[in-house]
Amino acid sequence: MWGGCGGSGTERTRAACSTPAPAEACSLAAFQQQAQQVPGVVVASGRASLHWLGRQRGSTIHWRLSSQHRSGAMSPLLSYALPALGSYVMLSLFFLRWPRLLHTPWLPAFRIRLGAHRGGSGERLENTMEAVENSMAQRADLLELDCQITRDGVVVVSHDKNLSRQSGLNRDVDSLDFEDLPLYKEELEVYFSPGHFAHGSDRHMVRLEDLFQRFPRMPMSVEVKGDNEKLIHKVASLVKRFDRSDITIWAAEKNSVMRKCKAANPEMPVSFTLGRGFWMLLLYYLGLLPFIPIPERFLFCFLPTIINRTYFPFPCPGLNQLAAVVSKWLIMRKSLIRHLEERGVQVIFWCLNEESDFEVAFGLGATGVMTDYPTALRRYLDNHGPAAWAS
Repeated sequence: MWGGCGGSGTERTRAACSTPAPAEACSLAAFQQQAQQVPGVVVASGRASLHWLGRQRGSTIHWRLSSQHRSGAMSPLLSYALPALGSYVMLSLFFLRWPRLLHTPWLPAFRIRLGAHRGGSGERLENTMEAVENSMAQRADLLELDCQITRDGVVVVSHDKNLSRQSGLNRDVDSLDFEDLPLYKEELEVYFSPGHFAHGSDRHMVRLEDLFQRFPRMPMSVEVKGDNEKLIHKVASLVKRFDRSDITIWAAEKNSVMRKCKAANPEMPVSFTLGRGFWMLLLYYLGLLPFIPIPERFLFCFLPTIINRTYFPFPCPGLNQLAAVVSKWLIMRKSLIRHLEERGVQVIFWCLNEESDFEVAFGLGATGVMTDYPTALRRYLDNHGPAAWAS
């Protein structure tokens, strides 16, 4: 740390700066006040230069300021920025942990521990009445269903619009009347357990109305496949007719479809769309989530650790590996899941078919798990008890 004055000596120069001892630092404020009175002086931030335009032949005096002087020059900015940033971080962390101080959590009509994906598609043929009855025997808390609409306006439970995979007939559901729908194949590969196949004696496609009538108080998640307003209004009408708005969940991938679903029956709870899920994550990492209302009541989210093992979202292995790493870093946060839970949002990880994945999901604090094998998940829950979902 040092300071000094250079150039030919004059009385005006001495007035501008007296040369201190080598180990002594000049006062920046005193120097600037005196230097401004000298013709040709240019005072810059962080260093001062005296330019003599006459006989001084442009001699320059440079000043190296100590770190103490530099911090002093920054003090006005830091005096406002640091307290504001500190307050923001503290408030974000505080309300992330205690959201009830800002929001009154929504009290659910039901809680999900065991969700049956496609009605329980690993143990019986997917979305059949037999599969649903098997899941009910395992005390499932939720049936996850996908809906399509036939040419004659019947809402049927079917994941695919085209019937090739399910039945071998290359026709779309909406091109056929309900009575003309083909039977399912005798065996179907379980999507989230590659190489495993489900069988069943019941191969008939089922109407959503039949499930509502058979299981009037069973919670169900109804995912609308595609932007089909006729289908949306038919589902909304059935839900109202069977008086089950409080236990039937709207599910859709796109925001545009979800807006139409909520308009058709605003009393039904909704789940996060893909777009809303990414928005929620952004708010969380910006520290703004505690201050933003959350209208959704359910987050159905894949567990990142199943990518490249039972779930392959991309055809390229490299992209799958990248998705696994990034999504694991973004999603697997206990603080995020705890905050959503305390805000009344149930976090359900899908689609998990192995006990090791059940362990991971409940270890993160998830409310429940969506599975193709309800018998396996029921056995796990019964063996582990409340410890299974302790966060």
